[in-house]
Amino acid sequence: MKRANAILASLKHINSLLLSRPSAARFLQSQSQPQVMRYTHSPYFSCVSSSQAYISGFPTSQQKLHFSIKPNSIVELVLANEWSDVVEQELEKSNPTLTHETVLYVLKQLDKNPEKAWYFFGWFSEKRGFKPTSALYSLMLRILGRKDSMKEFWFMVHKMRDEGFLIDNETYVALVGNFKNAKMATDADALTKLYSQMAEEGITDSTVKGVVEVVMALDWSDEVEKKLGQLGLSLSENTMLRVLKELRAHPLKALGFFRWAANHLGYKHSTVTYNAILRVLGWVESIEEFWNMVREMKEAGHEIDLDTYIKLSRQFQKSKMIKDAVELYELMMDGPYKPSIQNCSMLLRHISLAGTPDLDLVFRVVKKYEAAGHPLSKSVYDGIHRSLTSVGKFDEAEKILETMKNAGYEPDNITYSQLVYGLCKAGRLEEACKTLDEMEARDCVPDLKTWTILIQGHCMAGEVDEALTCFTKMIGKNCDADADLLEVLVNGLCSKNKLDGAYALITEMVDKARLRPWQATYKFLIQSLLGQGKLEEALKILILMKKHNFPPFQEPFVQYIAKFGTVEDAKEFLKALSVKAYPSLSAYVNVFTSFFKEGRDSEAQDLLYKCPHHIRKHTDILNLFGSKKNAAATV
Repeated sequence: MKRANAILASLKHINSLLLSRPSAARFLQSQSQPQVMRYTHSPYFSCVSSSQAYISGFPTSQQKLHFSIKPNSIVELVLANEWSDVVEQELEKSNPTLTHETVLYVLKQLDKNPEKAWYFFGWFSEKRGFKPTSALYSLMLRILGRKDSMKEFWFMVHKMRDEGFLIDNETYVALVGNFKNAKMATDADALTKLYSQMAEEGITDSTVKGVVEVVMALDWSDEVEKKLGQLGLSLSENTMLRVLKELRAHPLKALGFFRWAANHLGYKHSTVTYNAILRVLGWVESIEEFWNMVREMKEAGHEIDLDTYIKLSRQFQKSKMIKDAVELYELMMDGPYKPSIQNCSMLLRHISLAGTPDLDLVFRVVKKYEAAGHPLSKSVYDGIHRSLTSVGKFDEAEKILETMKNAGYEPDNITYSQLVYGLCKAGRLEEACKTLDEMEARDCVPDLKTWTILIQGHCMAGEVDEALTCFTKMIGKNCDADADLLEVLVNGLCSKNKLDGAYALITEMVDKARLRPWQATYKFLIQSLLGQGKLEEALKILILMKKHNFPPFQEPFVQYIAKFGTVEDAKEFLKALSVKAYPSLSAYVNVFTSFFKEGRDSEAQDLLYKCPHHIRKHTDILNLFGSKKNAAATV
């Protein structure tokens, strides 16, 4: 409460600054050290039974299973029971057809259970003789890459390497990020070294290197095909995958090689290579070829695997290819390897993020989701509601809310925030404010996100004074601001040329609320202040920035001082750059050089006389001034 009162007092001070301007309105009251292990051939992968399996840290269960209802899928069987001989016997009895797509689908469902994924991998690769693919190994690494299964992880890495597979970049980046977040620095370093070695091995593969050099040298033509024929290639699946990986930035060239291998070498493409070429083709410039390949793949009896779908869906959404993302979702929901329930919510969210969401796409996704037998979840209702409010269809949005309530889901901060966003977008700011009152009346306390959306809506509409009123009201309700909200307010104030208010706000929030603004917020405000000749305020913001350990933002100061500043301004700037020691030599060089560029040689000379002795006598400084004198003498 004390902090809130202090902030409210500060806001009154900011208000007085705003009221002094003619445009201002009234201002009403955030494990153990792993070496890269050299495993001998593990008994788990050679000759032992599941009851004797080598699973470090994973005890084998010997309990008897009593099924009241026999699981009708591999996933249900594995998830429902601890691994045992009985589970293996049940798997054998069910005699599943093991394809790349099937195995990958099962492993995706086990991604939160490394123990069962490990057992299942051992079962299908040893007991059923199913040869793992690069995609399956990569998925297993992502599943095992956690503290309690690192021995299994490193075993899998070396088994993968021994069989000639490489860790793909996406898997490597994800693993290293996870290791660092889990403070597993030694594992991260070991993986980085091994990844570099494996990448080097891939680059030096003579077959891959030869193919890539030929394909990249020219546009696809008879000459390219002739040169490829002269290489005398014998392609394995792994080599094909490596070539496609190296050509991934050139989808049409990759497609050319994919076709050539089939037509001229008689190479029979598998599910794995079809999935690989789909990942390469899933971009705007080759989307027509992508869908042609999907049709060809289906006709050949192959399916898109779940891992490929997830990567393509993210790729489409990130590239704003939402229609393609929806069509791919529909295709997968009609097939045997359906996306997760969460994927529907994610897709609906990305549709809603478009400037004008396509409601037809929204309902196509929901229709496929329901057709799979899923009841609408809260997140799916929110996805529909978000798109409706974003396009201003508030009556329809209200009907969805009623349906959602009847299904047992009460509106929460997410739901109301979407409504507030839509109302602000439609310019109905007063109704947006009343929505927060309605929330409180229903015992749903507006959170920071809801307030931020409301305040940002006012700022985007140019109603900055009302945004500050909302901010004051928020603080009064003991809801702390954060760096995101501060950025919204600073940008809004600057957009209306209320720089004094923005400056006061950021300094008061740092002092009273102990808030740490974003680096981008500091930089934007500094540029805005200097644009209005407010050097003193900009220097104070620079000092705050340094106290928060951001690198000094020098460029706009150097340019401003060189054009408009005095020698004393330059001294103050250099002083602000360092709290305890002298600024770096480069800082002095930048200031002198900028003075010279502006033709202000006398100011540069005067500043030099006021510099510390070690700067005045430094060779670089002497050379700088010496070259300037020599140039003047020549003229």
